[in-house]
Amino acid sequence: MHPIPLLVAMLLLAPAGRIVAQSASPAGRVAAAVTADVLRGHLEFLADDALEGRAPGTRGGELAQKYIASQFRRLGLEPAGDSGSYFQRVPIISLTPTPTLAVSAPAAMPLAWKDDYVLWSMRNEPSVSVRGEVVFVGHGIVAPELSWNDYAGLDAAGKIVVALVNDPGFQDSTMFRGKVLTYYGRWTYKIEEARRQGAAGLLLVHTTESATYPWTTVLSGWTGPQVRLESPPDSLIAAGWLHQKIAVRLFEAGGHDLASLTAAAARKGFTPVPLGIALEGTVRSEIRRTETANVLGRLPGSGALSKEAVLIGGHYDHFGIGAPVNGDSIYNGAEDNASGTAAVLAAAEAFVRSGVRTGRSLVFVGFAAEESGLIGSQALADDPPVPLRDIAAILNLDVMNLHGRTSDISALGLDQSTLGKAFTAAAAAEKLQVTTNQEALLRGTYFRSDHFPLARAGVPGTSIESGSRFVGKPAGYGKEQSDAYVAERYHQPADEILPWFTYDGAVQQLRVIVRTAVSVGNDPAQPQWQATSEFRKAGEARRRSSGT
Repeated sequence: MHPIPLLVAMLLLAPAGRIVAQSASPAGRVAAAVTADVLRGHLEFLADDALEGRAPGTRGGELAQKYIASQFRRLGLEPAGDSGSYFQRVPIISLTPTPTLAVSAPAAMPLAWKDDYVLWSMRNEPSVSVRGEVVFVGHGIVAPELSWNDYAGLDAAGKIVVALVNDPGFQDSTMFRGKVLTYYGRWTYKIEEARRQGAAGLLLVHTTESATYPWTTVLSGWTGPQVRLESPPDSLIAAGWLHQKIAVRLFEAGGHDLASLTAAAARKGFTPVPLGIALEGTVRSEIRRTETANVLGRLPGSGALSKEAVLIGGHYDHFGIGAPVNGDSIYNGAEDNASGTAAVLAAAEAFVRSGVRTGRSLVFVGFAAEESGLIGSQALADDPPVPLRDIAAILNLDVMNLHGRTSDISALGLDQSTLGKAFTAAAAAEKLQVTTNQEALLRGTYFRSDHFPLARAGVPGTSIESGSRFVGKPAGYGKEQSDAYVAERYHQPADEILPWFTYDGAVQQLRVIVRTAVSVGNDPAQPQWQATSEFRKAGEARRRSSGT
């Protein structure tokens, strides 16, 4: 084990005094209070071997929770969790599936698990069965703002629907946002819409091009434990993927051509097509229940807006102790995401030390179980610390820049809402230009971190990213470092404290975040979704709501 840094022990005991001169603007005073030493101290503790990789439901995960709560208490933040505590309970259920699936009509045809399909249960039960008529629903999208309804005229109750992944822009760049993936293209959305439509089952047709990952990724992600929040059952019994080759055969069994229907599904006016076949399947699941917790601390606002809140969060969990790689079995998660959790704590410290209070309250969050599928942030969206209508925005910190200073900065989803304007102004105050990560747009990265469950519920949000133009480094340095991280350290034991880490870039990012928080915290109006955003409707409903 590595020794726990002395700085961390000092932080635990040190009073949170006001150390920043009062002559600057409020945003400037908070930004000036962000320090590399505080950030580094928290990071080195959270990524230490002593925390055993911070997996949910483990000793290391609980230590991380208690550390974050102790820091919130030291800073004088109010508890914002359950029953006057800093902790919000997050119940988790894990189901490891063993399925069967077969065509039952017009002629019996068994399918091979893993070769032809994967299937998992959507119920919290050890065994479920699903059977029904199969209907092709195109991309499985209902988007009123785009006059698009792939379920038009269909009563999906009791049926198994088959949908394409991605959205029509994948085939026709004049549709949706062209090659930029919208949330309507994500597999998670397809499940949500199938539920809303009352379908009994959902099967997604896989191609490497449309999914942006190969069938091997499907096998690694959907044949092992399926981890989610415990929730009441609804109509959807099971969901899964079909390999393209078997999807072709199933369509042919009903007298249809997959390629032709795929092309038709990219055109407006598409309507569901019954395939003339029926499927039946079972899923037996090995069930494991556990729980973890989000950690929440509130810095109260001042004035009429204090009942509203701006969230500043990052996930503290990682993968715990796993398969050894080069003799190391602890998945420390230094960059992903001890760095973001440390940044949340450093932001809280900067506000307290600067003495700045925004009109809206600030709620600092350590999210649980992000690596298990955004479970902690979904739990918070389901049971928020203040009513959803009063959450103005979420600023998410996930993988900070530990490679050095940049002349630019990036964040996800800045085009989705007016939050982008506040972020751009904050960056300009730090003499940083905002640039767009095109690869992140194409891959739909906006939908894959802890701001997203809140965005889906109508709360404008963004997640910080590194700039790409590194000061004193050659062009392409940023991409080289990003590629090396993905290839060598991402979700591996090698993601640990490294001697070359530098904190100047992370401090830049965090100063922009706290400036954005001051701007949003003091603005009389909450950020608004853009008219073109797929979350505008949810945002309008959130603001009209009378409760959570």
